[in-house]
Amino acid sequence: MKIVGSDKAPAAVGPYSQGIEVNGLLFLSGMLPINPDNGEIEVTDVKNQTKQVLDNIVALLGSQGLSLNDVVKATIFLQSMDDFTDVNNVYATYFNEHKPARSCVAVKEIPKKALVEIEVIARTVGGA
Repeated sequence: MKIVGSDKAPAAVGPYSQGIEVNGLLFLSGMLPINPDNGEIEVTDVKNQTKQVLDNIVALLGSQGLSLNDVVKATIFLQSMDDFTDVNNVYATYFNEHKPARSCVAVKEIPKKALVEIEVIARTVGGA
């Protein structure tokens, strides 16, 4: 097991790692729409929050030599299911050809009052 992280993605906001690699898989913790340069959520609309989250995921995957094409499962947490279409439209611009398995659920609250949080599982180079 290996703990992974990158300063190109936001630091964890609690006692957890940005990601853990084990048995050919990389499990990324839920990513918030935090600007990694200043640790703040700077955008308030769900489309731009989704873009920031996915940019953060791309950065963390990239730090490990991976891309979105290595993602096998994504889980999206929404503050409101009313945002599903907007989030889905942004998500589709990142996952256009490669479409990993996915779940999307509405939750009562997301840390830092974010509107969206996304976690992914990716296969590592030489992984399953």
